[in-house]
Amino acid sequence: MGKPYVLVIPYPTQGHVIPLVELSQNLAKQGIKISFVNTVFNHKRVLDAFGEKVDENGLLHLLSVPDGLEDGKDRNQLGKLTERLCQVMPTQLKELIHKVNGSDDDKISCVLADINIGLALDVAAELGIPTVGLWPGAVFQLAMLLSIPKFIDDGLIDEIGTPLMKHKMFQLSPKTPSIHPMNLVWLNIDDSPSTQKIMFDFILRNIKVVETTDWWLDQQSPGSVIYVAFGSFTVFDQIQFQELALGLEITERPFIWVVREDITKGKHHNYPKGFNERVGNRCRIVSWAPQAAVLGHSSIACFISHCGWNSTMEGVSNGVPFLCWPYFADQFLNESYISDIWKIGLKLQKDEGGIIRKEEIKSKVEQLVGDENFKTRAVELKQMVEKSVCDGGSSDKVFKNFVQWLKS
Repeated sequence: MGKPYVLVIPYPTQGHVIPLVELSQNLAKQGIKISFVNTVFNHKRVLDAFGEKVDENGLLHLLSVPDGLEDGKDRNQLGKLTERLCQVMPTQLKELIHKVNGSDDDKISCVLADINIGLALDVAAELGIPTVGLWPGAVFQLAMLLSIPKFIDDGLIDEIGTPLMKHKMFQLSPKTPSIHPMNLVWLNIDDSPSTQKIMFDFILRNIKVVETTDWWLDQQSPGSVIYVAFGSFTVFDQIQFQELALGLEITERPFIWVVREDITKGKHHNYPKGFNERVGNRCRIVSWAPQAAVLGHSSIACFISHCGWNSTMEGVSNGVPFLCWPYFADQFLNESYISDIWKIGLKLQKDEGGIIRKEEIKSKVEQLVGDENFKTRAVELKQMVEKSVCDGGSSDKVFKNFVQWLKS
């Protein structure tokens, strides 16, 4: 086994880069291999600031990726910098990780990223690499940002971050300082409303990365959360999309809902009026989730799924009951196995207009979660899968026979 290998990614401003450089140096002193990823612009600045001391034992390597801005552009205009980072950084990081893993004996075993650039954590999770988010500022500021959904629920700000009571001071708790609404971080970075919106949207994206991992799931009761995901191809019309949203709402259960940008016909996701305010903090709506990790969490009650084979196997491998919502191809056959053969799930029925209504969703969730037999059978099937891949199991034997054939 190779050395532990950490990819470290700061938000590309000096006050964020320096703490992560120092952390990386300390990790390298403990024998941890580090690749530190700067933007091209900041790469030279780090070398100028630290000189040869940046890597005294050969374990800390400096890499760089473009930030999307042209040479000579002002990197202190955080709105433009952030906007371009969101556009170019995910692809650049994926290419870099594939390049590093393809050219080095040691594979990246962890991505440690500034929470202010949460898109890096998204990329790592998508590639199946363990992640660690680091906050290089005051913990009170982090608490403020994580409280944004509560600020919206309490009527302090609207859904685009604009204060609704511009002169009313407020506190997070009795022991924290009073805060003026106009001192919220996205409002005092720049006077431009467009920049403020860019920064608010970016902050929301970052805190969702933090909240949709185990941190949020850990706050939920065991067997309480509905996980909803439909793979890469399922597309809903607006009527069905709204019925699904309302169905999840009236279950009165916490839920994680993966909503791809292209999951609906049209350019926008039209949620029912007042939906976000009503469901509040008992839901997390994300564009992507580390599905296997989510399904393996003890808080998950059931999986509303399109029944693609990968999703089916991930649900089965984690002992999770299904609500089946197939879209095309083999998914209808998989639905039959889940509901009719294995009996670890239920089918959702369409009305005469071809729509699965909110009442049907609520009713089937209650049936599925209310009957322990579904969970019992799902756990039994999980144990069968585990046995098959253990030494001497059926899948293990097939794999070993294949390897032996390749070598013969």
